[in-house]
Amino acid sequence: MASARGGTGSAGLAAVLVRGRRENAQGGAGLGMKLGRAALGLLLLAPSVVQAVEPISLGLALAGVLTGYIYPRLYCLFAECCGQKRTLSREALQKDLDNKLFGQHLAKKIILNAVFGFINNPKPKKPLTLSLHGWTGTGKNFVSKIIAENIYEGGLNSDYVHLFVATLHFPHASNITLYKDQLQLWIRGNVSACARSIFIFDEMDKMHAGLIDAIKPFLDYYDLVDGVSYQKAIFIFLSNAGAERITDVALDFWRSGKQREDIKLKDIEHALSVSVFNNKNSGFWHSSLIDRNLIDYFVPFLPLEYKHLKMCIRVEMQSRGYETNEDIVSRVAEEMTFFPKEERVFSDKGCKTVFTKLDYYYDD
Repeated sequence: MASARGGTGSAGLAAVLVRGRRENAQGGAGLGMKLGRAALGLLLLAPSVVQAVEPISLGLALAGVLTGYIYPRLYCLFAECCGQKRTLSREALQKDLDNKLFGQHLAKKIILNAVFGFINNPKPKKPLTLSLHGWTGTGKNFVSKIIAENIYEGGLNSDYVHLFVATLHFPHASNITLYKDQLQLWIRGNVSACARSIFIFDEMDKMHAGLIDAIKPFLDYYDLVDGVSYQKAIFIFLSNAGAERITDVALDFWRSGKQREDIKLKDIEHALSVSVFNNKNSGFWHSSLIDRNLIDYFVPFLPLEYKHLKMCIRVEMQSRGYETNEDIVSRVAEEMTFFPKEERVFSDKGCKTVFTKLDYYYDD
């Protein structure tokens, strides 16, 4: 997550931008360092691997490395490349969503179809733009992580995945004009370097209104913007805005004796987009991104129930190498708080704190 490094506010983002422009301007120097590492890698290759690059001789391959004309596949053996996972496995993405995301049948279906369809479309008309909405702990950040990991080997740590946190990178309303300029420069520079760049904007509900509209030209149906195509990029927005509306729908279904799995996207999506658009505390307040229908999917994350918390706890136990202890699973889940107060249906923090609560039972 290149954009998460280097301080806070305009200074932090400026430092990132300066570094990005310096790397782009120097070009050959940065590439030379990577190519040098690739050359060293070739020198260290075992004889059997060296034979695999025949009929190209090792000498010619090294020359290609040092001059910048190395074959892309060979270069990508030693350094991360843009779009390194050239094919996205639908089965792998499905498995990750099934095994790691609980109680979110709508989000699973939307993410699977939207991401797989977009990646496998050779000529998309516009960037893929997803807006994920729901209470804390329902899986929004987790889904962005899953998407990144299924597109790039480095996942969120990839040089081609960029995270912006509203309260960290854009804290001061008085600097909104500066933030707009910096944001446009950062996105333009990174998409120029890698068309398949991923941009994640967290805490959209805390972003200053109007700031996100600065990237509208990049999300629109343009072949080129100032000579750069953004059509293969992915933009993901994360927000708590609209969570109340999502909860209302889920609670109505529960009170009517219906299964949450019966909730359809059409039951929520329009009301969700209107709620977010009219929320003065949201970065999407009266945003042209919504007004111009540039967000492809408003993805609702339903509030989690008791049974979903237990699923989260079991997975966390397994990830730590512990045997599943159903007694501990139940005790941790029961320590969580639920709402509404009378019915106690939904966890008010989702799965976010079950991991720290589990520490209490395994304190060595």
